[in-house]
Order: sequence, then structure tokens, then C-alpha cells
Amino acid sequence: MTELVPLVGLTLAIAAAVLLAVQNLCIRIGTATGDTSDAVVVVMGVNLVFVAPLAAIRYYPEYGLSRVALGAFAAAGVVGLVLGRICLFAGIERIGASRTTPIVSASTLVAAVLAVGLFDETLTLPHLAGIVCIVGGVATISWVTASTDPSHDSLREVGTSLLFPVSAAMFVGIEPILVRVGLDTGTPILVGLTVMMGTAFVGYAGYRSLNERPVPSLFGNPHMRWYVGAGLASTVGLLAYFGAIASAPVVIAIPITHTAPLIVIALSVLFLPERLERITWPLVAAAAVVVVGASLVTLSG
Repeated sequence: MTELVPLVGLTLAIAAAVLLAVQNLCIRIGTATGDTSDAVVVVMGVNLVFVAPLAAIRYYPEYGLSRVALGAFAAAGVVGLVLGRICLFAGIERIGASRTTPIVSASTLVAAVLAVGLFDETLTLPHLAGIVCIVGGVATISWVTASTDPSHDSLREVGTSLLFPVSAAMFVGIEPILVRVGLDTGTPILVGLTVMMGTAFVGYAGYRSLNERPVPSLFGNPHMRWYVGAGLASTVGLLAYFGAIASAPVVIAIPITHTAPLIVIALSVLFLPERLERITWPLVAAAAVVVVGASLVTLSG
């Protein structure tokens, strides 16, 4: 029985990494001719539909929410699930999932720096080694994008496009700091996720309505199946991730979940045409270096 728990955690970690990759590939396909804003709101809606009932049933009638937790999780929803996803999906649309996903893995660097500043955590040698790997890998991906992407006519266009995944990394890196504040009050993670997802969906859907852009219909839109697929993949993947770190040693779960960029590249080679994802060996090597760096930074924290 003791061997079964790590096996379950290992399986969940693999599932989380694969599903994150599937989410990003679905977004890549859907936004090739579709709308990034529609993708964001549909993914948010799918997340909320599946997670909110689980939290409501599991923790009824005591949900463990204080004002501090409510504010922290709501802020995390705006920063990570709204701003982070807008930038993530826009990056995928502009430069591809195989380039965006490893750059967003630099969010671990943002989270580590903030943790050192806010929670008095120490910066160790593995931290520094991971930071060097992340910076070097992201720089290489930027160079590969600038030198091989025919859709950009100038370095300025490349730089503008790279701002989206870099911004996504920043927002996604801030999110766990806010989540940590909420969890430290004793709020269960499912309840916190529901607050995050609810805040994100209501806020972003409200913003769209003010701009006369209602929530898109699930019917009659040829891109909707990809957006819904991305939402399902992200929902199950997120639950698998938390299940993995709860049931397996961190040194096993975290490095596996961080392999998502490499899985994106592998799936891109297998299933996507070159016009959507152009994979080169320097890109593969850079993504692998970022994965190693992100694992080092996370495990050292």
C-alpha cells in the first residue's frame, strides 16, 4: 500500500504535464483562425463549471473563507487566470505553443524571487543554477524565434510578440504567492480555486459585456470544440497537479509536471503542421534547459 501512493502521485504528475500540453495545443489550433478573447472566457467557464460543484459538495457547509483568503484568492484569479491567460493565449497565437510554453515556465523564477523578498526565504546555489538555466533557455528561445519565424518581418515584431509569454510568466509567477496567502489562513484549495475561477469568469465576462461582447455561444462556432477541449484539459490537469503534490514526494511530482514544454514540442511534431509549429533542435535544447531550471528553482523553494 505504501508503494501505491507514490505510484498514484507519479501517474497524476504525468497526467498534469500532458494535460497542460494538450491545453496549449488546443489553444494553438483554435486561435489560428479564432479569437483569443473567446478562448479565455470559454476556458474560464469550463473550469468553473467543473470545480465549483466539487468544492460546494466537498466542504459544505463550512468553506473556511476569511476576508483575507477571499481577497487573496480573488486577486490570484485576476492576476493568474485573467491577465496570465490572456497573455499566455496571445503568445501561443503569435509565436506558437512550443515557444510560449517554456517561456512561461520562467514563472517559477518570478515566484522564487517574490518568495525571497516577501517570506524571507533564502536564495541557494540550486536556486542560482536554476535561474541561470531559465534565463539562458528563454534567451535561446527568443533567438530561435527571431531567426526562424517567417511570420515576423522585423526584430521589433518579434520583441512585441515575446512580450506576451514573458508577461504571462510574470503574472503566473505572482499567482502562487497570492494563493499561498489564502491557503495560510486554512482555506481548502478547492474552495480557493472556486473563488479564483469565479472572480476571473465574472470579471472577464463582465468586461466583455461592457464592450458589447457577450459570452460566446457553444454552438455554431467552428473553434469552440478546441476552446472547450482546452478548458477540460486545464481543469483536469489542475486537479491532477494538486493531487500529485499531495500524494507523491515533491522531488518526483514537480520535475514531472515541469516537462510540459517538452511534451508540447513532442505533440507538435506528431500532430501539428509546420505552418503552426516549426520545431528546431535549438528550440528543443532550450526548452529542456528551461525545464531543468524550473525544476531546480521550484524544488529549492
